[in-house]
Amino acid sequence: MHKRSPVIISCALTGAGDTRARNPAVPATPAEIANQAIDAAHAGAAVVHIHVRDPQTGRSSTKLEYYADVVDRIRSSGVDVLINLTTGPGTMLEAPVDAPFRVRPIADAELMTPHERVAHVLALKPDICSLDVATMNFGEAAFLNPANHLREMAALIRGVGVTIELEVFDLGHVRLASHLIATGAIPGAAAYFQLCLSVPWGAPATPAVVAEMRRLLPAGATWSAFGIGPDQFPMVAIAAISGGHVRVGLEDNLYVAPGRLAKDNAELVAKAARMVDELGYEVATVTQARAQLLGG
Repeated sequence: MHKRSPVIISCALTGAGDTRARNPAVPATPAEIANQAIDAAHAGAAVVHIHVRDPQTGRSSTKLEYYADVVDRIRSSGVDVLINLTTGPGTMLEAPVDAPFRVRPIADAELMTPHERVAHVLALKPDICSLDVATMNFGEAAFLNPANHLREMAALIRGVGVTIELEVFDLGHVRLASHLIATGAIPGAAAYFQLCLSVPWGAPATPAVVAEMRRLLPAGATWSAFGIGPDQFPMVAIAAISGGHVRVGLEDNLYVAPGRLAKDNAELVAKAARMVDELGYEVATVTQARAQLLGG
């Protein structure tokens, strides 16, 4: 087995979709999200990727008070784990077919300005935050992230010293992210890509797609990958073997095995850690992940 750097496991805890209705283990309240983050860290996750939800309804939320509650609970627990906050909400559009043609935000969601989308990052200063380099069809809606918004968000994030995780869903998104790096909008020295695969309607989760996305990455970029649903654990193996890092979690997949719902995020992380170990690789500690992603 060839030598490679330790494999970082990220855990995406809850997401924004109506998944709690399909698996009640999906955390919704700040306490549930924080507790599952802590448990995921104990199971081997070095990074926890955080969305928040309204604790009463379970629906996606962007309230600073919920983010602050989750972050404070994790930080005060004494558990060492890298905190990665999403900046994805506030971007989803519906385009009705009837006249007059007007786009509108999807139900229960408001369109947000670049500053609004990163306000919680500026306030809480996590280790990492995501930046979705993707304008695309997303299920039946459209996911809107124009380049001018990305540049403004990146400047704000860089201003508070937070590492940017570039989420890319297709080949063109890798090219745009690489362009933002080449033109100085995003620092290239710490380029960190997350290859988000099998999302309708992005790139499929196949070895060929991973290989082509890798080819398009800037030299020296650090990367991770995940597949959603049944592609989650095959992508753990593909990414690890291909030299990347991995992401699992209830945001992306509700099952730990075919037909068996995961009881929590820690169960998914533990399975990923076993897979990485059985492939002959080392699971990264938080110290190792910090050195790889944050430079120290």
